[in-house]
Amino acid sequence: MRQQLLGDNHPHVATSLNNLGHLYYSQVRYSEAEPLYLEAINIATQALGENHPNTVTIRENLQIMRQQQHPSP
Repeated sequence: MRQQLLGDNHPHVATSLNNLGHLYYSQVRYSEAEPLYLEAINIATQALGENHPNTVTIRENLQIMRQQQHPSP
């Protein structure tokens, strides 16, 4: 809904995608979460910049999920 109201590249859309990705992550639905995180990162990077706290948080969420999927020995 936010995407329709605000457009594809709005920071609030990135936040919504991140939140949905986090929900899927918490349900161990990693293959569904990852594309949402990646799209959120792309939008946040374009709209807010590489080092904006929201962009960094989304990137960290993706990294945490990936580490959970493939833990180090």
